[in-house]
Amino acid sequence: MRVTTAREIKNITLIGFMGTGKTTVGRLVAEQLKFEFLDTDALIEERSGKKIADIFAQNGELAFRELEAQLVEELNTRTKTIISTGGGLPTNPANLVSLKKHSLIFCLWLSPEKIFERVKDQSHRPLLHDLDPLGKIRTLLAAREKFYKQADVLLNSDLRSAREVAQQVIAQYHAATKVRK
Repeated sequence: MRVTTAREIKNITLIGFMGTGKTTVGRLVAEQLKFEFLDTDALIEERSGKKIADIFAQNGELAFRELEAQLVEELNTRTKTIISTGGGLPTNPANLVSLKKHSLIFCLWLSPEKIFERVKDQSHRPLLHDLDPLGKIRTLLAAREKFYKQADVLLNSDLRSAREVAQQVIAQYHAATKVRK
């Protein structure tokens, strides 16, 4: 863990590539800590009345990333919230700066092969509509890795169950907030 600047940690944010378990782990952590669970993609879909894939198709990725950035700014007022982000949200450096003001950030990491295994049958993943989805995963992971590594805690979940990852998140959160009190 590397929490380097003094800040008030009121939330937990989960970042990482699609299929790494952010939603599943986030719900487990929220349940155990009695926090609210918030999925940024789900909230954007709810507010826009469109599926993420439709926003990408009709308005483009840039428009979607702008919606993400607006939502991230709103999260500054939240407390006791588990925030599960879309896989590309951390590629906007301003999003990470904003989230680090109030949140301990965890990056869930999986191998490209494990990600592909988890998401290959999911049609709602617009970035994977490609002739070589595994190659696309590798390319996107390589491009996003520098952003993902800016998380406070990196958790490789290749060999862990969602429950084990959730327990690790909770333990690290308690350690980080205990130090600050």
